[in-house]
Amino acid sequence: MKDVILSKIRRRTARVVVLGLGYVGLHQAAMLAKVGFKVVGIDQKSKIVEAISKGCISINQPELNDLVKQVTEKKLLKATLNGSAAARQADIIIICVPTPIKEDKMPNLSCIEDSCKTIAHNLSKGKLIIVESTLPPKTTKTFIAAILEKDSGLKCGLDFWLACCPERITPGKMLKEFAYNDRIIGGYNAESAEVAAEFFKTFAKGNILITDANTAEVAKLAENTFRDVNIAFANQLALICEQTGVDVLEAIRLANTHPRVNIHMPGSGVGGPCIPKDPYLLPHLSKPMDYSIIEAARQINDYMPKHIVKLILQALKNKGKDVKNSKIAILGTAYKGDVDDSRLSPSEPIIHSLIRLSAETTVYDPHCNESFKAKKANSLREAIKGADCLVIITDHTQFKKLDIREIKTLMNSRPAIIDGRRILNPYEAKKLGFLYYGLGLGRLEKLVYLHEK
Repeated sequence: MKDVILSKIRRRTARVVVLGLGYVGLHQAAMLAKVGFKVVGIDQKSKIVEAISKGCISINQPELNDLVKQVTEKKLLKATLNGSAAARQADIIIICVPTPIKEDKMPNLSCIEDSCKTIAHNLSKGKLIIVESTLPPKTTKTFIAAILEKDSGLKCGLDFWLACCPERITPGKMLKEFAYNDRIIGGYNAESAEVAAEFFKTFAKGNILITDANTAEVAKLAENTFRDVNIAFANQLALICEQTGVDVLEAIRLANTHPRVNIHMPGSGVGGPCIPKDPYLLPHLSKPMDYSIIEAARQINDYMPKHIVKLILQALKNKGKDVKNSKIAILGTAYKGDVDDSRLSPSEPIIHSLIRLSAETTVYDPHCNESFKAKKANSLREAIKGADCLVIITDHTQFKKLDIREIKTLMNSRPAIIDGRRILNPYEAKKLGFLYYGLGLGRLEKLVYLHEK
């Protein structure tokens, strides 16, 4: 039985189904179709299915639109709402559905459960099930395997194979990272890992790292949790520097010259579908601890949008202005630079706070359509014109090229800038008459730099 599916994989005749056509699933489906597999993508949203069937997508990712068009025209990729029929005919099924957290920060595995039940009711011997969704520890071997076995009557690792192979990609570089990143293959058992590894070798040019499912789950969560903790340290360092008259960027630059130090950059908060969520999944089954660096990091990073609001209020006060009816221009609603994804963006709580304070809040983002109920400007000039305070939340490339002199002519008198990403030159801003507050920047007149001498 194993030899049959291995032969199909090597000859690209294995029929592949991808459950979930979001950021991860659509990229995975397109990549597999590109290397010659016939792929069926399943999604519950009819708009997504209809768009892909026409060779179109709603995700703004480099090269993906052209690739989807190519593989749909070659009939290597199609999309459907009928998960049961597609799963019944598949040799390989890849689960790429969301695993969010609930309001109480507990994992929400409802999409995983629904996917597993759909698969189980259409499961037959010799199939390979791969889970690319991020999972809490022990989910593959206990929760997922149990559903598949119970509802199918088959034995996991014997009648069919199961592996946890978490995605390790970032928006803006997804196709490249799908192809070249090292891939972790966590098997339910050794044979499951062997079959899954052979499948990933057909398109993954990076190293194939084989382990067990539990370890793969923890490794994935550890990656994002490490980044969250590192960012939290950078954010707390920024807050310390503001109070001690130091520029955090200079402090980080100097500290990072140490061969064993790599401090991340501070920012207005941590967003996206993974980093704000995964630190809650990692310790999910652990006993509560008296001290938790993971919990503390989350609290710091969640605090940063509130800190930005405090800087806005302080800047307006120092310029003799009331936040009520002041025009605030927010640059960026995407959670990171040069992407269109607004999931858990730090802009959201900042904008909502300003709206509650009756500020006239206008947003502009060249990549993202989300406005979080603020007025959305169609251009940078429209957003900035008449503004009392300019707030930079996202470090889009376009924003890094802002002409501060032009901005000065567009804004109201006594203007302020809150630079949550430290992309503007603070000295130039001050010389032009701005009140400039940069995240992690102490008082400008107290800072001494070699380049200023």
